[in-house]
Amino acid sequence: MVRSTARTVDAYLDEAQESRRPALAELRALCRAELTGAGFREVMAYGMPAYERGGVAEIAFAAQRQYLSLYLMRPDVRDAFAERLAGQDMGKGCLRFRRPELIDHDLVRDLLRATAAAPGPVC
Repeated sequence: MVRSTARTVDAYLDEAQESRRPALAELRALCRAELTGAGFREVMAYGMPAYERGGVAEIAFAAQRQYLSLYLMRPDVRDAFAERLAGQDMGKGCLRFRRPELIDHDLVRDLLRATAAAPGPVC
């Protein structure tokens, strides 16, 4: 699944490969736990689950063909975590996990908390 036509996050998860659903559900749970209390709203945007504040998506995740991605649309957060992100599989604005068991949940949680702490510019 690269770009989904699902209208809801539940539908997105339902259409994902069965082997990836638990990891996607865990990413969703982390996002909900860390972002919804900070004024974020869960939406589908650009064919993937996204979390927006004030109508602007700051975080998203997706199942790509070769990996799972966490999109960090805040360069200030990426810069603040440069040391911890060094050595991670990164694309422009995304953190890639080639296998679900490689997801660093502590790092993801810390990135989400930093995003939730204050608004900032998005790329």
